This record gives sequence, structure tokens and C-alpha cells, in this order.
Amino acid sequence: MPDDLAREVRRLVAESNGILNLVPSWVARDFLLAGHRLGLEDYSVEDKRRGEVCERWFGSTARADNACGPEDEGLAYVARPDGSRMLLRDCVNSAGEEILGKDYFRSHGGINFFTKLFDYAAPIPFHLHQMEKDIVPRGKNPKEEAYHFPEGVPMGSFPYSFIGVHPSIARPENRVKLIPYLEKWENDEILKLSRGYRLVPGEGFLIPSGTLHAPGTALTLEIQEASDVYSMFMPPPGEKRMSKDLLWKDVDPEIRSRNDLKALLDLVNWEVAGDPYFYEHYHLTPIPVRARPQVESEERWVFYGTRKFSGKKLVVRPSGRYDFQERGAFTLFVWQGTGEVGGVPVRAGGDHSRDEFFVVHDIATCKIAVENTGMEELIIFKFFGEDVNPDAPNLPSYP
Repeated sequence: MPDDLAREVRRLVAESNGILNLVPSWVARDFLLAGHRLGLEDYSVEDKRRGEVCERWFGSTARADNACGPEDEGLAYVARPDGSRMLLRDCVNSAGEEILGKDYFRSHGGINFFTKLFDYAAPIPFHLHQMEKDIVPRGKNPKEEAYHFPEGVPMGSFPYSFIGVHPSIARPENRVKLIPYLEKWENDEILKLSRGYRLVPGEGFLIPSGTLHAPGTALTLEIQEASDVYSMFMPPPGEKRMSKDLLWKDVDPEIRSRNDLKALLDLVNWEVAGDPYFYEHYHLTPIPVRARPQVESEERWVFYGTRKFSGKKLVVRPSGRYDFQERGAFTLFVWQGTGEVGGVPVRAGGDHSRDEFFVVHDIATCKIAVENTGMEELIIFKFFGEDVNPDAPNLPSYP
């Protein structure tokens, strides 16, 4: 059976010219209301305990860690020509060298990241994603992430994010000031110990694992390590209810059994969370990929500053063309417009059947032509995994 699957994957790669058409993966969440900006007519799901569709995941081989929901929630599927589908995870497991390249698959073992659009009507509660030292011993992966706020979309009712804490709170003697709020766990007063940032369309932030943050209501394109771990340091404000069990989610059970809130504070990356120059060190603005601008097109880095992942935004104007060559396989998402990528028709929106693709290594590392066949700008995002782009920009040191 594994050999049969590998042969099928190789055949599909050949028939698709190495540009695999992915099926949209919609993820429901029960802790906040959906923002209804993902382009769906209906955001409800059959099992009302699951909440509403709040996220779309791209190129994921990691399952959404929800209390209830289908076993394949969050996982990406590859569309076959006959309309059937197969898990991208299975494709990689059976023919990883053909998908990711021989050297990359042998050194990294698979797709170690994914991207999502998250879409909430209210800010996400203050939380963190566990660092490697705290989560790997529990058999799970850490979660570093980065945000980009797409342009031309309503920013929601609260386009501000709280990230980190005031520098004084990060001092060892002052960290315990968070504990009374963790004990009560009944409102958002803990945010007075944090700092707020205005969310600007076209910009973003890098959020290292262990960093406390409460994302605002902007529709957000998030790239991250392949993980869904977190610990909620506050409940959502308002009428929406959330179990306090989520304070202890992905935390060592022994720590929870002792109700050890001081040990919970050890999950925080205090160096980053209390950085007085957090904005200067982790704020992301687009950086041109090529030094010389082109009339027909432009490409910019939007995710950078880490080896865990990277990403680019490509804009091709009507009747324009752009040729590029990458260092490795990548996921592709068509945000706006219609066109062709390597001769494969792509289009944004509609039934979302032609806006998400995975480009295998051997095709990605050859020249690919992108052509805009529509009347508006063709906007494409490209997402890359760990170590694919060692030439991605670094974040500046400051001061």
C-alpha cells in the first residue's frame, strides 16, 4: 500500500506539473465569535459545540487541537483530477523526497509549518504558545508565529493588539504581579500589565514562542510552526464563556495538580515579552525582494527575521508577468485576481477551488512564470518552511 500511494503521488505531481491544487481547510473555534471575512456564505457548523468557522489553514499537516471536531480538522487535502482528494500529510509521508526535495526531506522530515487566516469579531484573549524547552518534553512542538495584516479588508472593532508586558513587569521580582489575575481569571484586567500596538494594513509582527499576546480584530494572515499549543492567561471579555481549563492547556499536569501559578509564569519568554524595544525588534514591514523595481510587478518579503519560516507577497499588474525561482517547496495562496502560475490557472475567491496550491521542490527551484490574465492586480502570497530561505532579511538590532 505505501508503494502504491507513493506511485500515485508521483503520478499526480507529474500530471499537475508539480503545482498541487489544495482543498480549502476551514477550522471552527468555540471561544470567540467569527468575524465573517473569510468569503463564506455560511460560517456555521453542524455541531454547535464547535462554534463557528473562524480560521482557514493553508498547507497544513498538523491537526487543529480542538475539544471536539473531525479528526482531519485543519489538515490540508490535495485535489485529484477526478474530484477525490488525498491528505497532503500522506503525500509527504509516502513521497517526501519528491514533494520537498531529497536533501530537505532527509534533514527536516516533513512540512514543519503552516499558514492560516484568522478572523475573529473580538480580540483573542491574552495567551502564549509554549517554548521548545517546555513543550518538546511533552511530545509536542513549540509555536513561533508571525502576522501580516492584509490590505483592503475591514479591520474590525478593535484593531489593536496587546503584546508582551511593560519592561518593569518582566523583572524577576515583579512577575508575580500577574498571579492575582490568573487566580481570578474572570476579566481582561491583566492587560493593564501589557502594551498595546495599532494594527496597520500591510504590516505585521513576529511573535516568538513564549510571548504573551492578545491579537486584535484585524483579519490576520499568520504563518507559524506546525503546532496548536497554547495557554490562555485570561478568558474572553463579554458574554462568551471559556473554561479555565485552557489556562492549563499544554501545561505539565504536575504543575496543574499543584495549581502552581509561579511555575506557569516560567512558560513566559520574559526576555522577549519585556523587551523595551519590542516594536523595533519584532515589527515587520514589507522589504523588496529585488533591488530594482519593475513596472509590471513587485515582490516583497512580509515574513522574515527567523529561520522557522518565511514568506513573500507578489503583486502582478494587469497584463503583467513576473518570473521567479525559489530555493525550495512552498505553499501558494491567491489573495486577489486571476492569472496563471507555471501555466496553471489560479483565481482568488469564488468557491476557493483555485486559490491554494503546494509547489513541489523540483518545480519551485526552476523558473516559474506568473501572468496576470485579469483586470485587477494579481496578489499572491508564498509561504516557506524552516531553513528554506537563509537569505531572508534579518530583523534590525536596536538601539
